[in-house]
Amino acid sequence: MSYIEFKGQDGTFSMENPENYTGLYFPIAGEKGLKSCVTPNLGGDSKTDQNHFLLEPVSIENLHNNKSTRNFWCNIEGKGMWSATGVSAVQESDKFTEEQDSSKLEAGFMWQSVSRKSMKFQMKSKITSFVSIEGDAEITMIELENISEKEQNITFYPAVALYGRSADNIRDHRHVTSLLHRTVVKDGIITVKPVLSFDERGHQKNETTYFAGAFDSDGVCAEGYFPTVEEFIGEGGSFLNPKAVRENLPGVKEPYSVEGKESIGAFRFSKKILSPGEKLTYIFTMGALEKGDDVKNVVTKYNTLESAKKELERVKKYWVEKVDIDFHTGDKVNDNYLKWICFQPVLRRIYGCSFLPYHDYGKGGRGWRDLWQDCLALLIMEPMQVRKMIVDNYCGVRFDGTNATIIGNAQGEFIADRNNITRVWMDHAFWPFITTKLYIDQTGDVEILFEKIPYFKDMQISRGTSKDTEWTTDYGNRQRTISGDIYQGSIIEHILLQNLCAFYEVGEHNEMRLRGADWNDALDMAPDKGESVAFTSAYAGNYVEIADLLMHLKEKCGYTKIEVAEEMLVLFDRDVSMYNSVVKKHAILEKYVELCRHNISGNTVIISIDEICDNLREKAEWIMNNIRNNEWICKDETKGWFNGYYDNHGNKVEGYDDNNVRMMLTSQVFSIMSGTATDEQIKSICNSADEYLYDSKAGGYRLNTNFREEKFDLGRMFGFAYGEKENGAVFSHMAVMYGNALYKRGYYKEGHKVLKTLLDAAKNFSTGRMYPGIPEYFDNDGRGMYTYLTGAASWYMLTVINEVFGVKGNYGDMVICPALMPEYFDEKRKAYIALNFAGKKFVVIYTASSDYDIDNIKVKKAVVNETLVEPDNKGVIRITKEMLSNMEDNRENVINIEL
Repeated sequence: MSYIEFKGQDGTFSMENPENYTGLYFPIAGEKGLKSCVTPNLGGDSKTDQNHFLLEPVSIENLHNNKSTRNFWCNIEGKGMWSATGVSAVQESDKFTEEQDSSKLEAGFMWQSVSRKSMKFQMKSKITSFVSIEGDAEITMIELENISEKEQNITFYPAVALYGRSADNIRDHRHVTSLLHRTVVKDGIITVKPVLSFDERGHQKNETTYFAGAFDSDGVCAEGYFPTVEEFIGEGGSFLNPKAVRENLPGVKEPYSVEGKESIGAFRFSKKILSPGEKLTYIFTMGALEKGDDVKNVVTKYNTLESAKKELERVKKYWVEKVDIDFHTGDKVNDNYLKWICFQPVLRRIYGCSFLPYHDYGKGGRGWRDLWQDCLALLIMEPMQVRKMIVDNYCGVRFDGTNATIIGNAQGEFIADRNNITRVWMDHAFWPFITTKLYIDQTGDVEILFEKIPYFKDMQISRGTSKDTEWTTDYGNRQRTISGDIYQGSIIEHILLQNLCAFYEVGEHNEMRLRGADWNDALDMAPDKGESVAFTSAYAGNYVEIADLLMHLKEKCGYTKIEVAEEMLVLFDRDVSMYNSVVKKHAILEKYVELCRHNISGNTVIISIDEICDNLREKAEWIMNNIRNNEWICKDETKGWFNGYYDNHGNKVEGYDDNNVRMMLTSQVFSIMSGTATDEQIKSICNSADEYLYDSKAGGYRLNTNFREEKFDLGRMFGFAYGEKENGAVFSHMAVMYGNALYKRGYYKEGHKVLKTLLDAAKNFSTGRMYPGIPEYFDNDGRGMYTYLTGAASWYMLTVINEVFGVKGNYGDMVICPALMPEYFDEKRKAYIALNFAGKKFVVIYTASSDYDIDNIKVKKAVVNETLVEPDNKGVIRITKEMLSNMEDNRENVINIEL
């Protein structure tokens, strides 16, 4: 049975009776402003940020009970009340019976349309929801149709409860904050402007106006209004059985105002006589606007059917063009799922980590990792925006190599933790270079490395182990020199500082300390003796890549030296005896952080690139050999894996005994990706992962085996049920990185298996129960959890483009080296990818020859815009930056590849 049907290749899909499945919701938002979500029954919420919710906040656990948000009622003379959204006391009781409404959802990027037919009431509705591109209004078009053979008298009552306050007030001060409401009816619009806001910022004067407006297709307003909940639902009534609709009440006339009540945007339109087959359309708009914005002007932009339709078409076109990547394989469903996966990073840029119904990550902002990983995908789709994002993001780095963890709303805005909670994630310094290197490869813009930017400064110093008592808010959040000037260092200085500081912060086994956690936030209970071998290996890979980048600067760009802060000379220590000495490493780090406790000197020194590269390679080689020698676990001749962690008792976490195997996927990913694992070890790791971690029913490779213990000397994850979230679920992010690492090391079949099983699990609606895309993880029942907002999407997209289709950058050159499995080709043995590179449009078409060999994939022939380009001796095509610059900007460049 096919639950989801796609229409075309732009991701638009449809689904029958979606309200019969729990937990489905759809994102609709603007580039800024409103961030909304809607269920098939029009539940969900809408907000601009944590402190400004237009509709009552919902979580995934009360989403199915969320009956108080958007509803559009009809009082049908002689028949009673019918909800065009399917949410009424009568329709709830009819659910799963023969009298249940039939419905069909159609949706695309940032818009949803639900058609509903009621044989009981002989009515049909079509409700289309979206948010304007500017984010100033959520717009709903409600079409009503009489499907009976007789005239019907219809009175229409649109009603949406206006919450109008902080999410904190869902429990704290819920009634008290309603006393602050000032609700006004004027010009066909109901507005709510609370006098104060109560939230974590304290009691502040409120400057936000929440509003709702309802109009017929010609922009004519309602004839009656219900601005408070108690007026609309009535004494003893409910949102499922409101008195105003039940008794066909007229409402109040405008102008009207009321204070201190729970507000609602509820309206009554004049009675209409609908002939058989006749349709009516209404427009409902709502939003939250800051001081100075004109509510009336916003509402009247969208309050006719013509203007609403025009904005809908604009929205559809805008978001489809955002995802300017197309795939053609042997499976059109896969192609559309890939399209949605490419859209997910855009959603996370807008929604952060937690402004959809799964908000277990706090109060909506993105974390440090998210800033960098979201850039990975945006580099492909919106490269012109990413340069500034990268530069701004580096402003969050502290001079001790840690970084700010509270991210502001504005790009490049970082905030000191007002609660003085020290938290250091030991992996944070790893990610910025990964993104920066990809940017340089895609663009050839090595000059970005020499951009001068400041460092973040707050009370936290000495890598979170001490506080700067001299620091005050007047000092500001920029690192200063002893002369009081704000210090600025190059991006390459920031990169070196971050990565080198990490080298010296080791535990008793000479692996980098785990501190608050690494990538796995739930490994958070080993701050004293915990170590992350996994990310020690990852940093070693960074050292090699940074050295390679610096040598490129020297050999291709003429740079021979790098300027860095003089304090950093300490970090370039090359004393051979230091490598094996935890004590000596600690002494070096302590010396460095002491030099930058408060202000720094502001002096700089010049170091040769050769010296830096030798230093980095030496450190990387030592780390890799240390891990190979001390962390490899050999189960038998064909199976083995790396230990990735030490717990808070200093004990090795992974291994095996007669009763249990303890293996973690993260430990293997970074040993493979960094180059630490040898080819023989990779084969053993793959055998072990297939034996101990792979579960096809769960969606692929689990994050870890069942340790069968509540391991509270490592992390809270072991308190979770096994197979849920970080404790052994199929966690998409790390699974995709496993696939990416395998592809990069040439293990195409193994990497393909990872990607395929994840996508198959997402596509299997009978267990996955999710709209198109890839979730954060799959639970024990195979259900997709935390849909849309996951860094896995960026990595999946990059892996498919760069490794599977093999289109990637190398210092601005386009390099093509595909690893396509046979199922990627259609019946004509063709596959293609359409994307932008270097500001040009490309379609890369692959044709598999009759002797196509997946064990030895090579490009036999390439034609670029009718010009033959010869592959090198490894079967790789390179289109140089110079060749790319000579191509026309406004044409579609076609590359035909024969494999």
